[in-house]
Amino acid sequence: MVRIGLGRDLHRLEEGRPFLLAGVHLPFPKGEAGHSDGDVLVHAVIDALLGAAALGDIGELFPPGDPTWNDANSMELLAQVWNRVKSDKWQLVNIDCCIICEAPKILPYREEIRSALAAVLETNIESVFVKGKTAEGLGPIGEGRAVEAEAVCLLTK
Repeated sequence: MVRIGLGRDLHRLEEGRPFLLAGVHLPFPKGEAGHSDGDVLVHAVIDALLGAAALGDIGELFPPGDPTWNDANSMELLAQVWNRVKSDKWQLVNIDCCIICEAPKILPYREEIRSALAAVLETNIESVFVKGKTAEGLGPIGEGRAVEAEAVCLLTK
């Protein structure tokens, strides 16, 4: 059996918050606002994995209204989700991600981000890809007020 999963997340950018992608800190004056650490990329990856395995979604497993998850490390949440997906006998074929923001630039950090995701997902870096795109100055992302991430994964059982 083979299944595809799609994940998407969007966060406001706020002064004084760290800009995190797969736990990698990108130097920037603004970062993702969120109940947890706001790591928009990891949140999209979590939803892609859960969707492909039909095991729920991030809001169901880690409700934003639950104080347990306040300032939670998203990479630790991803590890929990991956363990759940693995325990249901799924294996990751690959994952492809897109981060949409005007700044900071993703390319200088891409390999570090890929490596961090691959480590948590217990796979080789060739099975994980990440790319950055801009919104060409349009909307809240283009105005530098938000960041979005999309992820698609392929699982096999």
